[in-house]
Amino acid sequence: MKKFTSQEIKEFISKPLFDERVILNKDSSWPKISIVTPSYNQAQFLERTILSVLNQNYPNLEYIIIDGGSTDGSVEIIKKYEKYLTYWVSEKDNGQADAINKGFKVATGNIVAWQNSDDIYLPDAFFKIANKFRQEDDSDVVFGNIYLINEKDEIIRDMRFVPFNIDHLIYYDWNLSSQGVFWRRELFDKVGYLNSYEVEFDLDWFIRLGKATDKFKFIREFLGCYRIHPESKFSLIKDDVRYHVFVEIISKYGVKVDKHRNWTEQYKFKKLKAFLRKFLWYVVQNDIDYIFKGIIRRLW
Repeated sequence: MKKFTSQEIKEFISKPLFDERVILNKDSSWPKISIVTPSYNQAQFLERTILSVLNQNYPNLEYIIIDGGSTDGSVEIIKKYEKYLTYWVSEKDNGQADAINKGFKVATGNIVAWQNSDDIYLPDAFFKIANKFRQEDDSDVVFGNIYLINEKDEIIRDMRFVPFNIDHLIYYDWNLSSQGVFWRRELFDKVGYLNSYEVEFDLDWFIRLGKATDKFKFIREFLGCYRIHPESKFSLIKDDVRYHVFVEIISKYGVKVDKHRNWTEQYKFKKLKAFLRKFLWYVVQNDIDYIFKGIIRRLW
């Protein structure tokens, strides 16, 4: 498992590092990967996101940017890289999930994913994903680990996951994150597109994926970074609003929630089961120090 430093991340997204010939001359011997970036007034970070995609230097890339009518210079950044984009548009939309859906509807890749306009991919992520899909051609979803980073591209902490389990996702904590998840495009035929929640639409999507297929493959590699900064949804949207949406989503899938009790006090057995599963995974992988760090964070 390759670990990255903050300096390596900064260097990777600081300037174009890709070979134009590789990006423009599509090599069909590699699976086509379609990446959709929803964009709206994130000019501060957008170029870094774009470079994290193009600097993969992946030989069969389809890159799509759906901008919601930004007025902060984002469009000028997109135009700077227009030559390497398969499709882009800047027009009013109905929010982040709607923008992602618009991109997915024009995507033609065998493998698809989205990367938000303030988040990034890490070096060689696409090659690792493509090789995993090649090695295990029955896989529907492949995902890996991510880092949390700040506005200066500095690592806040790493988020190491375990093989996917839908109960773990619903009752305990996230065990995958959109910054490092890829799936086969034909899953849209089974699952449909993203639902337009203001937040937690990714949780809803991953629950739906988990109900549609059990062919998830986890790779112990760091694939992307989720950026925490003052203007992010994570920072701006209050916990009670986020919790209300969370309850609405899991209730839709048959989970009964007592709104008068704290969520941490409910479904304790399922949460313990998920914790033990995670603990045993890290014991087997000799990553036991990581889960103890997680326990300390929770207690702190």
